[in-house]
Amino acid sequence: MLEMTREEFEELVAEALDRIPPELTRLMDNVAVFVEDEPPSDDPELLGLYEGTPLTDRGEWYAGVLPDRITIYRGPTLRMCVSREDVVAETEITVVHEVAHHFGIDDERLHALGYG
Repeated sequence: MLEMTREEFEELVAEALDRIPPELTRLMDNVAVFVEDEPPSDDPELLGLYEGTPLTDRGEWYAGVLPDRITIYRGPTLRMCVSREDVVAETEITVVHEVAHHFGIDDERLHALGYG
């Protein structure tokens, strides 16, 4: 398994977020991004997870709710990658994938766009 500290991995996640165009990040609303070492035990290869209500599903009822949560998992990413460059690329794909869910884009469309 490739070695990378949690701090290094968190920096890669931050850099991936910084590469999202500002016109999109300005539209992100009530969402927090976290890094965890491992995903839930029932899905050990999960690289990222979006939990919340996509922007496209929010209506008048959407007020006073906890922020959506995007979690990026370090362990599975490091286990599947063979180089730091692979980790950088995979982290960016995962971050974009999960942010896209916040915008209401489903897995089928993300796979078609190369963010599967």
